[in-house]
Amino acid sequence: MGLYIEARMRADLDDLWARTQEPSQHQRWDLRFTRITHLPRAEGEPQRFRYATRVLPGLTVAGTGVSAGERERPDGTRTSALRFSSPHPLSLLAEGSGYWRYIPDGDGVFFLTGYDYRPRWGRVGAVADRLLFRPLIGWATAWSFDRLRLWLERGISPERALWNWLAELLVRALVVLVCATGLGQERFLELLGPLAASMAYVSPLVLALAISLALFTSPLPGTPAARRCLRRPSTRVRAPRVLRTLETPR
Repeated sequence: MGLYIEARMRADLDDLWARTQEPSQHQRWDLRFTRITHLPRAEGEPQRFRYATRVLPGLTVAGTGVSAGERERPDGTRTSALRFSSPHPLSLLAEGSGYWRYIPDGDGVFFLTGYDYRPRWGRVGAVADRLLFRPLIGWATAWSFDRLRLWLERGISPERALWNWLAELLVRALVVLVCATGLGQERFLELLGPLAASMAYVSPLVLALAISLALFTSPLPGTPAARRCLRRPSTRVRAPRVLRTLETPR
């Protein structure tokens, strides 16, 4: 099953196009890539590129791709399609293809992507992909789309957005840890003196409520969140025709 992500961004179409098509801009907001580099090309040829993703400190997985875009279409929309592959033996992703669509809508743009790939490592890779990697990369794509939206709409740089997310994640984790610890520590009630008996019934409810808020409350407006993006198409979608003109890089 392919992946689909959609987000509406109150932004100028040209600004959105630039921040998704220019490698120096793209690699700043897209969590899936650490570095993207365009390769030289002749006039009229598709754009070839190299990409790299830092999986762990000291471990970078690289690959190559080819892309083509339609900047001016009769209906006012734009599309960009690509095929990619990675020869790295530690890359679960062997090869794949995808597209971006830019659909103007009043004061904003619907920005959406659909893509799929073939995992390597045989049956083990297929299981790892279905249970772990595919949900993770789907989340990373949606999170990155919302990070891009914050950059365009609110002027929050991708770097700042990442720090906002890490800070909020840390605060939520500390609340859960402290409250979970408090649920099992009866000696804390002794500090309340005469109120200890009554608080013995109230405190677990308060702590449980605090844990629920930390886990399920919507992220702050300046924090990227994958949940803000649509993860399933509302209507049937098809890949753009330009995708069929591209060959998988080797």
